[in-house]
Amino acid sequence: MLGPSCCTQYDMASSRSEITFDISMILDIMIRMKPIEVFKALSNESRLEILQWLKEPEQYFTPHEGIDMREIGVCVSQVTEKLNMTQSTASQYLSILHRAGLIKTERLGKFTYYKRDEEVIREIGEYLKQEI
Repeated sequence: MLGPSCCTQYDMASSRSEITFDISMILDIMIRMKPIEVFKALSNESRLEILQWLKEPEQYFTPHEGIDMREIGVCVSQVTEKLNMTQSTASQYLSILHRAGLIKTERLGKFTYYKRDEEVIREIGEYLKQEI
């Protein structure tokens, strides 16, 4: 995400190039990410596991028929089974991850599918490198 906010300027007179950053882009990322919500969401071992599982869903879940888990995601019932918890708890964990912006949802028929938001996860890495 920092790519578009970064500009290379070349000074013809001195034959130097400088890289400048648009601080407003970093602020936009921080506002959109809600860092406290992200860190709260990541402070639970089960929610961290969910994010890890969603990174490579085919290793951890059996897909629903006709569903590409990388493209569409996994259903709450799949997460519930893997966590060995109630559907209510799994739904709450997914909701917290979604509110923090770490996962996306897609509704297909009667099922809601969840997958990681890779762009936001990359932005978190950039935020940590730039700000902390």
